[in-house]
Amino acid sequence: MNEANAPSQHGPQVAVDVLLQALPYIERFRGSVVVVKFGGNAMTRPDLFAEFAQDIVLMHRVGMKPVVVHGGGPQIGEWLAKLGKESSFVDGRRVTDAETLEVAQMVLMGKVNADIVTALNAFGPVALGLAGTDAQLLVAAAREPELGFVGSITQVNPALIERTLAMDLIPVIATIGVVADGQTYNVNADDAATAVAAELDAEKLIFLTDVPGLLADVADDDSLIATITADQVDDRIADGTIGGGMVPKMQGCAEAVRSGVGSVHLVDGRIPHVLLLELFTDAGVGTMVTSGPAAASEESS
Repeated sequence: MNEANAPSQHGPQVAVDVLLQALPYIERFRGSVVVVKFGGNAMTRPDLFAEFAQDIVLMHRVGMKPVVVHGGGPQIGEWLAKLGKESSFVDGRRVTDAETLEVAQMVLMGKVNADIVTALNAFGPVALGLAGTDAQLLVAAAREPELGFVGSITQVNPALIERTLAMDLIPVIATIGVVADGQTYNVNADDAATAVAAELDAEKLIFLTDVPGLLADVADDDSLIATITADQVDDRIADGTIGGGMVPKMQGCAEAVRSGVGSVHLVDGRIPHVLLLELFTDAGVGTMVTSGPAAASEESS
């Protein structure tokens, strides 16, 4: 055969190389619980939403135990606007009166949760929608009075999640918390994902964000910090290197690894199939937070 007419092996070989690269990671994480906090652009852009669903189902198919925890801030804001109600925030948290709480519950439990479950179940009966109110899965208490019905998680009752996983299904959890008397609260999805991961002793907790990860210089996307320990997070918060909205997120990451989560990852949900890149390739993306040892943090070049 003329060499010019020979079929190219480049495409197939690349595919084989990727599969071989993924194999040790698949073996390593088989049977492991991985909690994924779903939000940001990945939730609102249809293309990224579809790719997220594919990634979660693939994780499930190769033997991992993904648990999806989601909020729905943009969707809640959209529906409040449709009802002619303005959103207000204190320190990044939505002030939630009784009417806003009702909208949040309808949007999170009736719309966003159902959409995620439907997308996952397009690949077969693999997902089950849950809410923090189910079997008091997320027990909450009121935060600051000026926030209204915004809650902090005081307890995670994991039995329902564990039973769902035992049925070989993917739990998809809407972050509405509840107290013993039946009062419900709007709960921050980052906080909920951290609490769930800690309670389940998850191997990994992954936050899908709208930034590349933790940056040494917020104005420079090339200053990504690839790996950082919980102690180093504390130091950078104390000296002001970590500031603004990243402070509560990074505090949550540090708290999670200290509570027994194997590692926490902040990844850019705007990257197609970012979960697969982070879990199953040598490259890795975003920032990984570990409990130690307190080695020097490396910034990617």
